[in-house]
Amino acid sequence: MGLADLLRERPIVQAPMAGGAATPALVAAVAGAGATGFLAAGYLAPGALADQLGAVRDAGVEAFGVNVFVPGPPSGPDVAAAYRPSLEPEAERYGTAVGAPVHDDDAWAAKTDLLAEAAVPVVSFTFGCPDAAVLERLRAAGSATVVTVTTAEEAREAVARGADGVCAQGAEAGGHRGAFDPAAGGDLPLRELLAEVVEAVDVPVIAAGGIMTGADVAGVLDAGAAAAQLGTAFLRCPESGANPVHKAALADPAYTETAVTWAFTGRPARGLVNRFITEHPQTPSAYPEIHHMTKPLRAAAARAGDPGGMALWAGEGFRAATDDPAALVVERLRREAAEAGRRV
Repeated sequence: MGLADLLRERPIVQAPMAGGAATPALVAAVAGAGATGFLAAGYLAPGALADQLGAVRDAGVEAFGVNVFVPGPPSGPDVAAAYRPSLEPEAERYGTAVGAPVHDDDAWAAKTDLLAEAAVPVVSFTFGCPDAAVLERLRAAGSATVVTVTTAEEAREAVARGADGVCAQGAEAGGHRGAFDPAAGGDLPLRELLAEVVEAVDVPVIAAGGIMTGADVAGVLDAGAAAAQLGTAFLRCPESGANPVHKAALADPAYTETAVTWAFTGRPARGLVNRFITEHPQTPSAYPEIHHMTKPLRAAAARAGDPGGMALWAGEGFRAATDDPAALVVERLRREAAEAGRRV
């Protein structure tokens, strides 16, 4: 089944949320309800990714995808080192140490090799567009390829290299921005970006960013998207692997807004405004070095049950997230879309 056919049949897409939220159980639940689920390869060891692929297939899921982070160039040791003094108080607060500013490629070669062998239906990419040879290798293995974009220019580049589709990520989206260049990525709201991307390329476009209701789904489909991708809407589901402290914060009235921050990873990402974001307004662009520096701090905050020191990724519509099972979320989206005049 080609990408266009898959999305026509399953136009509600569960976003690939790295860091543990996108579990095999979540993918299986949304797939069972008629949506398209995505695993997130980011931060997983290749062996762990293989285990998750096996779990999804053991659950009988045939229509699903896997997202991979495209590695970028090193930022230079001095860039990340300059940020260390501002992190030392965090280390003292939680009784741990700042992590080493390691640059790695998140096991890029091993993961792309694994996916070429696994022949999953869809492989998507974030943080850039792979070389044409990588996209062609996956296509030859039977996978459709999708590249996350934040501008029409990025969309055109992805299609020129051979991507079968693009995911247009509006500024409202939770988690990391998918810009090819984080310092120059687009910040258009989804509706404006979607219009530009649909006009720019002749491939299926998945819309992402702030989509929380069936009416939102209907709206982007009516605007030319082939599918609607939702992440935050599934974060509180019992099948989600998000930390319980993170799930609780999404429903906590103390958290009232989101913001894009570089503070946790050295790349821009949207999350609930908490103490850490407020106290670290100036962060250099150094990914994944800063991600590795703050990783033990975030883990210690989670162990302490302190949301103030955690990366609470969330989109602008986070208040609409519920703790319903994922299948019920999909059913509600479908019902609301029908009420808005769009059968999904």
